[in-house]
Amino acid sequence: MDPSTRTTPLIPATLGESKVTGRERIKTFTYDYSYWSVKKGDPHFASQERVYSDLGSDVLDSAFEGYNACIFAYGQTGSGKSFTMMGEPDGPGLIPRICEGLFTRIRTDSDDVSYRTEVSYLEIYCERVRDLLKTGREHTLRVREHPRDGPYVQDLSKHLVSDYYDVKALMDKGNIQRTTASTNMNDTSSRSHAIFTITFTQAKYIADMPSETVSKINLVDLAGSERANATGATGDRLKEGANINKSLVTLGNVISALADASSSSAPSPGGNRKKSLFIPYRDSVLTWLLKDSLGGNSKTIMVATISPADVNYGETLSTLRYANRAKNIINKPTINEDKNVKLIRELRAEIARLKKRLGTSDFDDLPIGNNMMDKLHENEERVSNFIAMNSAN
Repeated sequence: MDPSTRTTPLIPATLGESKVTGRERIKTFTYDYSYWSVKKGDPHFASQERVYSDLGSDVLDSAFEGYNACIFAYGQTGSGKSFTMMGEPDGPGLIPRICEGLFTRIRTDSDDVSYRTEVSYLEIYCERVRDLLKTGREHTLRVREHPRDGPYVQDLSKHLVSDYYDVKALMDKGNIQRTTASTNMNDTSSRSHAIFTITFTQAKYIADMPSETVSKINLVDLAGSERANATGATGDRLKEGANINKSLVTLGNVISALADASSSSAPSPGGNRKKSLFIPYRDSVLTWLLKDSLGGNSKTIMVATISPADVNYGETLSTLRYANRAKNIINKPTINEDKNVKLIRELRAEIARLKKRLGTSDFDDLPIGNNMMDKLHENEERVSNFIAMNSAN
């Protein structure tokens, strides 16, 4: 994971000088990128274009290479998560820019590759999953887990798209249906977590063999953490806030557990690995759905958004610590390709290696030479059988 925030030494401006002279006076956090997007006139102002150039292009690179990718924004309510992910009409955020960049690359890419792109859009509201691209929003969808592909939402609609305008229309439709409300801290506070998913399939021929990779891109706009006394929430808003905070606490627990698991994965001096830690993915719907993105087969980026207001010092410090833990997570993504095609490629590489060794051998040691020849014939026969099976299918 790559938390994309860096902060200078953090000092609460409301504290007197005599109260900030102790060991807690300065707190320093270092991450991969730092952005300041409060006032456009500032010399160090970071535009949406710059954020996309630094982060969004990495997501697209991963997708075209055949990897899963994920980017999500975390922070307190009103700190700029939806602005970062969705943006504004005159300044699109990461999600629309990534979608537009995807189709721009498809148009300029090689003609011998065919592409298929599908999108889905859901929200998690009070621990219930809703399809934002269907009109019947009252219908709650169930989360299932496939033994090979992991968690998924049963009956979630997938929409085939051919260009960015198709995606934009679906995205606008989903945003209209997403649950928002006004609080003391944010006039249009997101009351749900939203996950916009792109399933990107590439099909081509490699050495006369059909090859297909399927990449899943999860673009996540989380609801913000909040404190009831600051937001003035009552009734339904208070209930929503409690569910939001519960899922975010679970997300924090998952990140901490994954960070601990990553740090303890190395063998001990005695050669034994430490006992595997339990990861509480199923404690919330959000972490269950993002299981692969958080600690599995995905290249994942975390954006931590913070408020410049001194009254939010506590929430800001909590967010920075949250992101600091995420830095320690080590994912091991793999290219999502057909296993038979991968095996054939590896066998052909082995055949080429054996032929090279046989070509340079003087066969002084006949048993070894014969064994190599037998292995060569065996691998060639396996490749022929696999090609015949794929052709039949």
